[in-house]
Amino acid sequence: MKGTLWLAWRQQRTLILVGAALLVACAAWVAFQRADMMAYISDHHIDTANCKGWDGDCRGDAAYRLLQDTTGPLRALGSLSAALPVLIGVFWGAPLLGRELESGTWKLALTQGVGIRRWFLSRFSLALGCALVGSAVLAGLLVWWWEPVSNMLDGLYWHDGFIFNATGPAAVACAVFGLVAGTAAGLLLRRTVAAMGATLVAVAGLRVLLTAVRHDWVSPVVRRSQGDSARQYIGTAESAGDFGFIDRSGNLVHDAAACGWSPGLPDMKTCMAQKGFTGRFYAVYPTSDFWVFQWIETAIFLGLAAVLMALICVVLRRRVV
Repeated sequence: MKGTLWLAWRQQRTLILVGAALLVACAAWVAFQRADMMAYISDHHIDTANCKGWDGDCRGDAAYRLLQDTTGPLRALGSLSAALPVLIGVFWGAPLLGRELESGTWKLALTQGVGIRRWFLSRFSLALGCALVGSAVLAGLLVWWWEPVSNMLDGLYWHDGFIFNATGPAAVACAVFGLVAGTAAGLLLRRTVAAMGATLVAVAGLRVLLTAVRHDWVSPVVRRSQGDSARQYIGTAESAGDFGFIDRSGNLVHDAAACGWSPGLPDMKTCMAQKGFTGRFYAVYPTSDFWVFQWIETAIFLGLAAVLMALICVVLRRRVV
Protein backbone atom coordinates (compact mmCIF):
# COMPACT_ATOMS: atom_id res chain seq x y z
CA MET A 1 0.00 0.00 0.00
CA LYS A 2 1.51 3.30 -1.08
CA GLY A 3 0.75 6.69 -2.55
CA THR A 4 -2.72 8.15 -2.17
CA LEU A 5 -4.17 4.88 -0.91
CA TRP A 6 -1.61 4.80 1.89
CA LEU A 7 -2.52 8.37 2.78
CA ALA A 8 -6.23 7.47 2.77
CA TRP A 9 -5.51 4.54 5.09
CA ARG A 10 -3.53 6.73 7.47
CA GLN A 11 -6.37 9.24 7.64
CA GLN A 12 -9.17 6.69 8.03
CA ARG A 13 -7.49 3.83 9.90
CA THR A 14 -8.81 4.78 13.34
CA LEU A 15 -12.40 4.70 12.10
CA ILE A 16 -11.79 1.47 10.19
CA LEU A 17 -10.12 -0.33 13.07
CA VAL A 18 -12.74 0.75 15.61
CA GLY A 19 -15.51 -0.32 13.26
CA ALA A 20 -13.83 -3.68 12.63
CA ALA A 21 -13.42 -4.29 16.36
CA LEU A 22 -17.08 -3.50 17.00
CA LEU A 23 -18.11 -5.78 14.15
CA VAL A 24 -16.05 -8.67 15.53
CA ALA A 25 -17.52 -8.12 19.00
CA CYS A 26 -21.03 -8.06 17.52
CA ALA A 27 -20.35 -11.29 15.61
CA ALA A 28 -19.15 -13.01 18.77
CA TRP A 29 -22.24 -11.86 20.66
CA VAL A 30 -24.57 -13.06 17.91
CA ALA A 31 -22.81 -16.43 17.72
CA PHE A 32 -23.21 -16.90 21.48
CA GLN A 33 -26.87 -15.82 21.48
CA ARG A 34 -27.76 -18.01 18.51
CA ALA A 35 -26.05 -21.06 20.00
CA ASP A 36 -28.00 -20.54 23.22
CA MET A 37 -31.23 -20.16 21.23
CA MET A 38 -30.64 -23.33 19.22
CA ALA A 39 -29.86 -25.26 22.39
CA TYR A 40 -33.16 -24.09 23.89
CA ILE A 41 -35.06 -25.16 20.76
CA SER A 42 -33.42 -28.58 20.87
CA ASP A 43 -33.90 -29.10 24.61
CA HIS A 44 -37.61 -28.24 24.47
CA HIS A 45 -38.24 -30.03 21.14
CA ILE A 46 -39.80 -26.94 19.55
CA ASP A 47 -40.93 -27.62 15.99
CA THR A 48 -40.28 -24.14 14.62
CA ALA A 49 -41.42 -25.20 11.13
CA ASN A 50 -44.99 -25.56 12.41
CA CYS A 51 -44.88 -22.29 14.35
CA LYS A 52 -44.84 -20.07 11.28
CA GLY A 53 -47.52 -17.41 11.01
CA TRP A 54 -49.88 -15.94 13.59
CA ASP A 55 -51.99 -19.06 13.29
CA GLY A 56 -49.12 -21.56 13.42
CA ASP A 57 -49.76 -24.97 14.90
CA CYS A 58 -47.33 -24.65 17.79
CA ARG A 59 -48.18 -25.98 21.21
CA GLY A 60 -46.80 -25.31 24.67
CA ASP A 61 -45.36 -22.29 26.42
CA ALA A 62 -41.77 -23.02 25.39
CA ALA A 63 -42.20 -21.41 21.96
CA TYR A 64 -43.60 -18.20 23.44
CA ARG A 65 -40.79 -18.11 25.99
CA LEU A 66 -38.32 -18.55 23.14
CA LEU A 67 -39.73 -15.51 21.36
CA GLN A 68 -39.80 -13.44 24.54
CA ASP A 69 -36.11 -14.11 25.04
CA THR A 70 -35.00 -13.50 21.46
CA THR A 71 -37.26 -10.78 20.03
CA GLY A 72 -35.75 -7.96 22.12
CA PRO A 73 -32.10 -8.70 21.23
CA LEU A 74 -33.04 -9.26 17.58
CA ARG A 75 -34.72 -5.86 17.51
CA ALA A 76 -31.59 -4.30 19.00
CA LEU A 77 -29.40 -5.82 16.29
CA GLY A 78 -31.94 -4.90 13.63
CA SER A 79 -31.97 -1.30 14.85
CA LEU A 80 -28.18 -1.15 14.62
CA SER A 81 -28.15 -2.60 11.11
CA ALA A 82 -30.93 -0.25 9.95
CA ALA A 83 -29.14 2.76 11.49
CA LEU A 84 -25.75 1.85 10.00
CA PRO A 85 -26.29 3.73 6.68
CA VAL A 86 -27.07 6.90 8.63
CA LEU A 87 -24.00 6.42 10.82
CA ILE A 88 -21.80 5.80 7.78
CA GLY A 89 -23.12 8.87 6.00
CA VAL A 90 -22.91 11.21 8.99
CA PHE A 91 -19.63 10.15 10.58
CA TRP A 92 -17.73 8.88 7.54
CA GLY A 93 -19.19 10.34 4.37
CA ALA A 94 -19.73 13.93 5.51
CA PRO A 95 -16.20 14.44 6.92
CA LEU A 96 -14.56 12.59 4.01
CA LEU A 97 -14.29 15.79 1.95
CA GLY A 98 -16.01 18.28 4.23
CA ARG A 99 -13.25 18.28 6.84
CA GLU A 100 -10.53 18.56 4.19
CA LEU A 101 -12.23 21.48 2.48
CA GLU A 102 -13.05 23.21 5.74
CA SER A 103 -9.46 23.03 7.03
CA GLY A 104 -7.78 23.51 3.66
CA THR A 105 -5.58 20.42 4.01
CA TRP A 106 -6.67 19.17 0.57
CA LYS A 107 -4.35 21.76 -1.00
CA LEU A 108 -1.31 20.11 0.59
CA ALA A 109 -2.16 16.75 -0.98
CA LEU A 110 -2.47 18.30 -4.43
CA THR A 111 0.96 19.92 -4.17
CA GLN A 112 2.52 16.43 -4.14
CA GLY A 113 1.79 15.84 -7.81
CA VAL A 114 -1.47 14.01 -7.16
CA GLY A 115 -4.53 14.82 -9.25
CA ILE A 116 -7.71 15.75 -7.46
CA ARG A 117 -9.64 12.81 -8.92
CA ARG A 118 -6.99 10.30 -7.89
CA TRP A 119 -6.88 11.84 -4.42
CA PHE A 120 -10.66 11.57 -4.12
CA LEU A 121 -10.97 8.04 -5.55
CA SER A 122 -8.40 6.68 -3.12
CA ARG A 123 -10.22 8.10 -0.13
CA PHE A 124 -13.67 7.19 -1.37
CA SER A 125 -12.89 3.65 -2.57
CA LEU A 126 -11.42 2.71 0.81
CA ALA A 127 -14.50 4.05 2.62
CA LEU A 128 -16.84 2.38 0.12
CA GLY A 129 -15.20 -1.02 0.50
CA CYS A 130 -15.45 -0.84 4.28
CA ALA A 131 -19.07 0.30 4.12
CA LEU A 132 -20.00 -2.58 1.82
CA VAL A 133 -18.30 -5.19 3.99
CA GLY A 134 -19.61 -3.80 7.26
CA SER A 135 -23.23 -3.47 6.16
CA ALA A 136 -23.25 -6.88 4.46
CA VAL A 137 -21.75 -8.66 7.47
CA LEU A 138 -24.13 -7.00 9.92
CA ALA A 139 -27.16 -7.80 7.76
CA GLY A 140 -25.93 -11.38 7.35
CA LEU A 141 -25.52 -11.82 11.11
CA LEU A 142 -29.08 -10.65 11.66
CA VAL A 143 -30.49 -13.07 9.07
CA TRP A 144 -28.44 -15.96 10.46
CA TRP A 145 -29.76 -15.35 13.97
CA TRP A 146 -33.35 -14.55 12.98
CA GLU A 147 -33.92 -17.33 10.41
CA PRO A 148 -34.71 -20.19 12.88
CA VAL A 149 -37.48 -18.10 14.51
CA SER A 150 -38.47 -16.07 11.45
CA ASN A 151 -42.16 -15.30 10.84
CA MET A 152 -43.06 -17.24 13.97
CA LEU A 153 -46.21 -16.66 16.08
CA ASP A 154 -46.00 -13.16 17.59
CA GLY A 155 -42.29 -12.71 16.83
CA LEU A 156 -40.57 -10.73 14.08
CA TYR A 157 -41.86 -11.08 10.50
CA TRP A 158 -40.22 -10.31 7.17
CA HIS A 159 -42.18 -7.08 6.81
CA ASP A 160 -41.24 -5.81 10.26
CA GLY A 161 -39.02 -2.73 10.05
CA PHE A 162 -36.43 -4.30 12.35
CA ILE A 163 -35.98 -7.04 9.73
CA PHE A 164 -36.85 -5.54 6.35
CA ASN A 165 -34.82 -2.34 6.72
CA ALA A 166 -31.87 -4.18 8.24
CA THR A 167 -31.41 -7.14 5.88
CA GLY A 168 -31.26 -7.96 2.20
CA PRO A 169 -29.59 -6.05 -0.64
CA ALA A 170 -31.51 -2.88 0.23
CA ALA A 171 -29.64 -2.57 3.54
CA VAL A 172 -26.28 -2.69 1.75
CA ALA A 173 -27.47 -0.34 -1.01
CA CYS A 174 -28.70 2.12 1.62
CA ALA A 175 -25.22 2.10 3.19
CA VAL A 176 -23.75 2.98 -0.22
CA PHE A 177 -26.27 5.79 -0.61
CA GLY A 178 -25.48 7.06 2.89
CA LEU A 179 -21.76 7.26 2.14
CA VAL A 180 -22.27 8.96 -1.23
CA ALA A 181 -24.84 11.39 0.17
CA GLY A 182 -22.50 12.35 3.01
CA THR A 183 -19.59 12.81 0.61
CA ALA A 184 -21.67 14.99 -1.70
CA ALA A 185 -22.91 17.08 1.22
CA GLY A 186 -19.35 17.63 2.44
CA LEU A 187 -18.20 18.67 -1.03
CA LEU A 188 -21.07 21.07 -1.65
CA LEU A 189 -21.46 22.58 1.82
CA ARG A 190 -17.72 22.61 2.67
CA ARG A 191 -18.59 22.53 6.39
CA THR A 192 -18.42 19.27 8.32
CA VAL A 193 -21.19 19.90 10.84
CA ALA A 194 -23.56 21.28 8.21
CA ALA A 195 -22.83 18.31 5.95
CA MET A 196 -23.48 15.88 8.80
CA GLY A 197 -26.88 17.47 9.47
CA ALA A 198 -27.83 17.44 5.80
CA THR A 199 -26.79 13.80 5.47
CA LEU A 200 -28.85 12.79 8.50
CA VAL A 201 -31.94 14.43 7.01
CA ALA A 202 -31.35 12.98 3.53
CA VAL A 203 -30.68 9.36 4.50
CA ALA A 204 -33.22 9.08 7.31
CA GLY A 205 -35.80 11.02 5.29
CA LEU A 206 -35.44 8.76 2.27
CA ARG A 207 -35.75 5.65 4.41
CA VAL A 208 -38.94 6.99 6.02
CA LEU A 209 -40.35 7.95 2.61
CA LEU A 210 -39.69 4.54 1.10
CA THR A 211 -41.27 2.82 4.08
CA ALA A 212 -44.38 4.98 3.67
CA VAL A 213 -44.82 4.25 -0.06
CA ARG A 214 -43.50 0.67 -0.09
CA HIS A 215 -46.89 -0.96 -0.60
CA ASP A 216 -47.70 1.31 -3.53
CA TRP A 217 -45.16 -0.46 -5.73
CA VAL A 218 -47.14 -3.68 -6.13
CA SER A 219 -50.77 -4.76 -5.76
CA PRO A 220 -51.67 -7.15 -2.95
CA VAL A 221 -52.87 -10.67 -3.60
CA VAL A 222 -56.63 -11.09 -3.08
CA ARG A 223 -57.55 -14.30 -1.30
CA ARG A 224 -61.14 -15.46 -1.77
CA SER A 225 -63.31 -17.94 0.10
CA GLN A 226 -66.68 -19.19 -1.07
CA GLY A 227 -69.87 -18.84 0.95
CA ASP A 228 -69.48 -18.33 4.68
CA SER A 229 -66.52 -20.69 4.90
CA ALA A 230 -63.58 -19.52 6.97
CA ARG A 231 -61.08 -17.30 5.22
CA GLN A 232 -57.69 -18.75 4.39
CA TYR A 233 -55.17 -18.28 7.18
CA ILE A 234 -52.89 -15.30 6.68
CA GLY A 235 -49.84 -17.36 7.57
CA THR A 236 -46.59 -15.45 7.09
CA ALA A 237 -48.11 -12.92 4.69
CA GLU A 238 -48.64 -9.25 5.55
CA SER A 239 -52.21 -8.02 5.71
CA ALA A 240 -53.03 -5.17 3.35
CA GLY A 241 -55.84 -4.07 5.67
CA ASP A 242 -58.43 -4.59 2.95
CA PHE A 243 -61.13 -7.22 3.40
CA GLY A 244 -64.85 -7.64 2.89
CA PHE A 245 -67.34 -9.61 0.81
CA ILE A 246 -67.94 -10.75 -2.76
CA ASP A 247 -71.29 -10.12 -4.45
CA ARG A 248 -73.04 -12.27 -7.08
CA SER A 249 -71.30 -10.42 -9.90
CA GLY A 250 -67.88 -11.18 -8.44
CA ASN A 251 -67.31 -7.59 -7.32
CA LEU A 252 -65.42 -6.90 -4.11
CA VAL A 253 -67.46 -5.10 -1.46
CA HIS A 254 -64.97 -3.27 0.76
CA ASP A 255 -67.12 -3.30 3.87
CA ALA A 256 -65.89 -5.71 6.51
CA ALA A 257 -68.72 -4.73 8.90
CA ALA A 258 -71.51 -5.51 6.42
CA CYS A 259 -72.11 -8.82 8.16
CA GLY A 260 -70.39 -8.37 11.47
CA TRP A 261 -71.13 -9.95 14.80
CA SER A 262 -72.75 -6.95 16.45
CA PRO A 263 -75.93 -7.50 18.53
CA GLY A 264 -79.08 -7.43 16.43
CA LEU A 265 -77.45 -8.65 13.24
CA PRO A 266 -78.22 -12.14 11.88
CA ASP A 267 -75.56 -14.81 11.80
CA MET A 268 -72.95 -14.68 9.04
CA LYS A 269 -74.62 -17.17 6.70
CA THR A 270 -78.07 -15.53 6.95
CA CYS A 271 -76.67 -12.04 6.56
CA MET A 272 -74.68 -12.96 3.47
CA ALA A 273 -77.75 -14.58 1.90
CA GLN A 274 -79.89 -11.50 2.60
CA LYS A 275 -77.34 -9.12 1.06
CA GLY A 276 -76.46 -11.31 -1.89
CA PHE A 277 -72.89 -12.06 -0.90
CA THR A 278 -71.41 -15.24 -2.32
CA GLY A 279 -68.09 -15.21 -0.51
CA ARG A 280 -65.48 -13.26 1.38
CA PHE A 281 -62.06 -11.86 0.52
CA TYR A 282 -59.07 -10.20 2.04
CA ALA A 283 -55.89 -8.80 0.51
CA VAL A 284 -52.36 -9.71 1.60
CA TYR A 285 -48.76 -9.24 0.57
CA PRO A 286 -47.27 -12.76 0.40
CA THR A 287 -43.84 -13.56 1.79
CA SER A 288 -42.39 -13.58 -1.74
CA ASP A 289 -43.01 -9.83 -1.92
CA PHE A 290 -40.05 -9.39 0.42
CA TRP A 291 -37.71 -9.71 -2.55
CA VAL A 292 -39.87 -7.55 -4.79
CA PHE A 293 -39.77 -4.71 -2.28
CA GLN A 294 -36.08 -5.30 -1.58
CA TRP A 295 -34.98 -5.06 -5.21
CA ILE A 296 -37.13 -2.00 -5.87
CA GLU A 297 -35.59 -0.14 -2.93
CA THR A 298 -32.12 -1.37 -3.86
CA ALA A 299 -32.54 0.13 -7.33
CA ILE A 300 -33.72 3.43 -5.83
CA PHE A 301 -30.80 3.68 -3.39
CA LEU A 302 -28.20 2.78 -6.02
CA GLY A 303 -29.82 5.02 -8.64
CA LEU A 304 -29.73 8.04 -6.35
CA ALA A 305 -26.19 7.18 -5.30
CA ALA A 306 -25.15 7.09 -8.96
CA VAL A 307 -26.70 10.52 -9.57
CA LEU A 308 -24.91 12.00 -6.56
CA MET A 309 -21.65 10.34 -7.61
CA ALA A 310 -21.94 11.91 -11.05
CA LEU A 311 -22.50 15.28 -9.39
CA ILE A 312 -19.39 14.80 -7.27
CA CYS A 313 -17.32 13.97 -10.35
CA VAL A 314 -18.59 17.05 -12.19
CA VAL A 315 -17.74 19.34 -9.30
CA LEU A 316 -14.29 17.82 -8.87
CA ARG A 317 -13.57 18.00 -12.60
CA ARG A 318 -14.32 21.70 -12.57
CA ARG A 319 -12.05 22.07 -9.54
CA VAL A 320 -14.78 23.95 -7.64
CA VAL A 321 -13.04 23.41 -4.31
